[in-house]
Amino acid sequence: MKAHTVASLILAVFASASCGGGRQAVEINPSAQPIGPRWNGTLSTPASLAGALQIGGRSWMGADEKNAGETQAHVEIANAAPGGVHPWHIHRGRCGADQGIVGPTDSYKPLKVDNGGRATAKASLPLPLPRTGEHYVDVHASAANMGTAVACGNLAPPAR
Repeated sequence: MKAHTVASLILAVFASASCGGGRQAVEINPSAQPIGPRWNGTLSTPASLAGALQIGGRSWMGADEKNAGETQAHVEIANAAPGGVHPWHIHRGRCGADQGIVGPTDSYKPLKVDNGGRATAKASLPLPLPRTGEHYVDVHASAANMGTAVACGNLAPPAR
């Protein structure tokens, strides 16, 4: 029992010394943190197109740090057909349960797929970041085929 107590004491001393003697290892400056939280999502091809396409990606929307009261949106996709051009939007609702596009449609510049099958786009939306509700990102087949989603992803609300 004595050996166990001595060993525990020695381990406690080493642990304390390795952690900077009880000082905080990392200091966080609250003023350097982002203005607002982000809604984040993972995109994938809908099951109805499985086997024909396998596009994946991620997206987010967050408060615009430079323009108060505006929202920034971002989407990136991979494994798309090179040369493709895909309109995209943030919608209210969930994948498969559309309740309308968030913001003006001309705020969203289409995704232009490079030779590696990747594309990235951003949008500046002239409205404050939503705090509640359900939202998702929809990547459409083309401007001529807006009814077919080649990738979709529900956005998870920011942690509170």
